[in-house]
Amino acid sequence: MPPPGHHRILLVDDDPGLLKLLSLRLEANGFQVETAASGQQALGRISAWKPHIMITDLRMQGMDGLALFDAVQQQMPSLPVIMLTAHGTIPDAVQATRKGLFSYLTKPFDSNELLQSINDALSQCCPDGPEKTGCKEDWRSHIISRSSAMEKLLNKAWRIAQSDVSVLIQSQSGTGKELLARALHKASPHHDAPFVPINCAAIPENLLESELFGHTKGAFTGADRNRKGLFEAADTGTLFLDEIGDMPLEFQAKLLRVLEDGEVRPVGATRSIPVDVRIVSATHSDLEAAIEKGRFREDLYYRLNVVLLEIPPLSRRREDIPLLAKHFLAQVCERGNCRARSFSPEAMETLMLAPWKGNIRQLLNVVEQVAALSLTDIIPESLVQNALRNKSSDIVSLAEAQSHFERNYLVELLQMTGGNVTRAARLAHRNRTEFYRLLHRHELEPKIFRHS
Repeated sequence: MPPPGHHRILLVDDDPGLLKLLSLRLEANGFQVETAASGQQALGRISAWKPHIMITDLRMQGMDGLALFDAVQQQMPSLPVIMLTAHGTIPDAVQATRKGLFSYLTKPFDSNELLQSINDALSQCCPDGPEKTGCKEDWRSHIISRSSAMEKLLNKAWRIAQSDVSVLIQSQSGTGKELLARALHKASPHHDAPFVPINCAAIPENLLESELFGHTKGAFTGADRNRKGLFEAADTGTLFLDEIGDMPLEFQAKLLRVLEDGEVRPVGATRSIPVDVRIVSATHSDLEAAIEKGRFREDLYYRLNVVLLEIPPLSRRREDIPLLAKHFLAQVCERGNCRARSFSPEAMETLMLAPWKGNIRQLLNVVEQVAALSLTDIIPESLVQNALRNKSSDIVSLAEAQSHFERNYLVELLQMTGGNVTRAARLAHRNRTEFYRLLHRHELEPKIFRHS
C-alpha cells in the first residue's frame, strides 16, 4: 500500500472542535486531511478533491450523515465511508452498513480503533502494489463493486498491471471484461500510452490481418494508401483482443508469430515493423475445450494466458447489485428526462434475487427500461418484475447446454466408478491428464464420489 502521506481523508462534522481534534490526529499519522462543516459542503469537496476515504458524523444539522451517505453512493459509489455515531444511533448506522457503509465507530472511540478502520477501508480503494507515487484512485473508478470476490480480483489485477506479461480475462458475457482491461491499462506504467480495443468476432476474416497488421498502398483492391494496423497504433501501450476465442484458426498462427517475434508485417509489405505492445485478451468461451476440439492453438493459448483473470458472474457478487443499480439509474437520469430517483425496497429485493444470466449488461438493460417506464420518483416492484420477465428466456445458449451436459456426464462416470479417475477416463476414451482437466473445469473432486 502507498505510504499514508499519499492518502486523502475527508472529515465531515458540524462540530468545529471535533473536526480540529480529528484533523490533528490524522495529520500526525501522515494523512492528508480536508474538512467539511456540513453534508452539502462535503459533496463539493468530494468532486474537487477526490478523497480516498470519507469519515462523517451521523448527527449533523441540515443534511445528516445518512443523507450524505446516500448522496455519496450516487456520486462516488466506490468511496469507503466510515460513520461516527453515539450509542443511541447505532441502529441507524447498522442499517446504513447494510446499504454499503464501510463501517461505523461508536463515540467515544480509541485512536487506534479509528486508524485500524481507516487502514481496512484504504486496503480496498488502494490495493497493495509497488507504485510509489501514491494511490491512483482513478485506475478502477469505472468498476463499481464492494464484493470480496471482486476486491481479490482487483488486488491481483493491480499487481499484474505493473508488469508487461500477457493477460487473459475469462468470464461470462456481460461481466465487464473490457472495463477490467482498461483498468489494467490505467494501473500500468504505460497508462499514458494508447489503449486500443478490437472485437475479434466483429471483424470479417479477410479483413482481420489488415486491421491488426496494416497494409501498404495497392496491397489489395481498395487499398488506396498505406494504413497502420492496430498493433502499430497500440505501440508502447495495450492492445485488447476481445472475444479471442472467435479468432479464425488460420489467423491464430500469424498472431502467434507476431507475439514471438515482436514485429508485424503489413499486408503487401516486404519488411517487418517492430512493435512493443502489451496484450490483454478476453473470451467468454472455454479455450481449453476449444483446444481439445482443434479450434484454438494450444501454443497461442499459453502465450496469451500468462496470467488468468476470471471475473465472477453477477450471481456470485450480489452485494454489488444495489451499487450498480443506483449507479445505472443515476446515469440514465443524467442522459435524459427521467422521473425515477430510487428503487422501492421491494424492487431492490427483486433485483437482488434475480438470476442475471446476462450479468451486468442485463442489469443495465433492466434499469434503463424501468427508469423510462416509471411514472413515480420511486420505481415499484411490478416494473422490475415485468422487465425481468421480458428479458428472461427458458432457452439456454448452446455453450451453456453443452457445459451442463458435460458436467452431468462426468458426474455419472464418477458415480459409476466410485471416483476412480483411471477407470472413468478409460470409459470416456480420454487420457488421465485430459480427464483431470475436465474435472478441474467443472470443479469436480473425485474423492467425494469414492465409496467408503
